[in-house]
Amino acid sequence: MKATLAAPLLAVALASCSGGEAQEAATGNAASANACETVTFEDIPLTVCTTDPARHTIRTALKPAGGQPWRSLADFAASRLADAATVAFAMNGGMFDDDGNPIGYYVEGGEKLHDLSRTEGPGNFHMLPNGVFFGSENVDKRPEFGTQSGPMLVIGGQLHPQIDEDGNSLRIRNAVGVDATGRALFVISDEPISFGKLARFYRDELKVPNALFLDGTVSSLWAPESDRLDSGFPIGPLIVVEKRAKGAS
Repeated sequence: MKATLAAPLLAVALASCSGGEAQEAATGNAASANACETVTFEDIPLTVCTTDPARHTIRTALKPAGGQPWRSLADFAASRLADAATVAFAMNGGMFDDDGNPIGYYVEGGEKLHDLSRTEGPGNFHMLPNGVFFGSENVDKRPEFGTQSGPMLVIGGQLHPQIDEDGNSLRIRNAVGVDATGRALFVISDEPISFGKLARFYRDELKVPNALFLDGTVSSLWAPESDRLDSGFPIGPLIVVEKRAKGAS
């Protein structure tokens, strides 16, 4: 599947691994079964969760069939069926209304549930350009998953023009970027962090040319292998990373 970050005037597409590339990627990650690890950047602890196209699939999740949006990772975790794919990690991702429904572009299982928002206004989401994280087997068709958030943190290797390098607004924040090998790199801060510091971590340490802010304050992570299940404020759409079954392509 092709994982992509797109902004209204900027897009970068990275193909998933196949053949020898997939084998190399899988071998390189064999030493670490846990997709998430803790690192420190400028005295701030961060959890970095890495997806490998050879080992993981990505999808969005909003609510059970016929039900209302999950408002917590605990509710989502409790709803998993015994025969469901193993979750590597899950994270909230995408702007939402008071009921937990998306207010920007949102696709789940190939079905578009909300159109792209180009609205200007106050708040992080409207700090244009914002962006869409999505994935598709075929760029000529609707993505299999997609969620819109904002602002973009890094655009073409540069910080978003309205973001200071280390501003005064400090929150627990999470974001996503896609690197040159096709891996989606999700980051959540374990202590309050500024927009600029999170953006610089992507640019300078992860070497990701484009990174998208997912949310702040409500940011949450479920990482089963680390026995981590965050709780707190109600959340909206989820990005779920599942392990591929052995032998699956």
